[in-house]
Amino acid sequence: MTTRYGPMFGPDVTFLGVPPCTIEEPVTYADADVVIVGAPFDGGTSHRPGTRFGPSAIRQACYLPHDGSRPSLALRVDALRDLCVYDAGDVEMFSGDIERSLAALETTVYAVARAGAIPVVLGGDHSIARPDATGVARHHGLGRVSLVHFDAHADTGDIEFGSLHGHGQPMRRLIESGAVRGDRFLQIGLRGYWPGPSTLEWMARQRMRSYEMTEIVARGLDPCLTEAFSIATDECEGVFLSVDVDVVDPGMAPGTGTPEPGGFTSRQLLDAVRRVCYELPVVGVDVVEVAPPYDHADITAYLGNRVVLEALSAIARRRRDTATGTSWDPTQPLLDAR
Repeated sequence: MTTRYGPMFGPDVTFLGVPPCTIEEPVTYADADVVIVGAPFDGGTSHRPGTRFGPSAIRQACYLPHDGSRPSLALRVDALRDLCVYDAGDVEMFSGDIERSLAALETTVYAVARAGAIPVVLGGDHSIARPDATGVARHHGLGRVSLVHFDAHADTGDIEFGSLHGHGQPMRRLIESGAVRGDRFLQIGLRGYWPGPSTLEWMARQRMRSYEMTEIVARGLDPCLTEAFSIATDECEGVFLSVDVDVVDPGMAPGTGTPEPGGFTSRQLLDAVRRVCYELPVVGVDVVEVAPPYDHADITAYLGNRVVLEALSAIARRRRDTATGTSWDPTQPLLDAR
């Protein structure tokens, strides 16, 4: 009998105490709405490694009991109970062999999607986005899943350090492979001094829509999100959400490998993730680039944990409202109708 993937780094715990499952035994997650998968890989980093410790940190970063329950004050659901959520543990990912590691992750994500569940992948560096989105697209249809990407960096580089794979290249590889259409690729929060003109010209030819922070500040985050959502749902069956924590200003998320000043607040990111998962048909999620060696007081790990919870809570609320014909009202006072 095979055993479920265990921890590669850190104790063998599940995300906030949800039940474990074993990917090689589909019966253990046959009723799943969501399966959490750890991708402890930092072999694709170009600067500071350490994200291999991200999945363990994200799973544990909470001051509340790890009892498989988290009622959301805002959304009035308990995602870990209203949804059937399992944790498959960590995929074995050896940082010295990027191709083997990414292939193993894609196999796992595809198995989850094929079972009818939403894979939520805890990274790991952003090179894992290629197998994550590809695994989901293999089930839902290549080119039929759009991608909403929160990041300080475009991650559309070509060859870095002699390799086609790395955390600065997954979005180019996804588009080149046909897994995700360039014109259904929405990037939000870009800033700084990379990539250069030739890469930006390639992105423009793919008809990507990239919202740099100057535009977001000038127009407002909500109008940019609304516009991006209208593109994401056109001719696509679902949406994959990829969140790099470095989209947040390093003053609020210092534990990451390539910090870039001038980003979102943590509040803005949580609100944006909530909107994505409540308003769009999300079929996969990854949260990447949490690097505990550079964190302070677990600030970034806590943010990663809450990004996952916000996504799951919004998915749970979307399903409830769809089933009951109700609609979540963000202006409703906390104690109203209780």
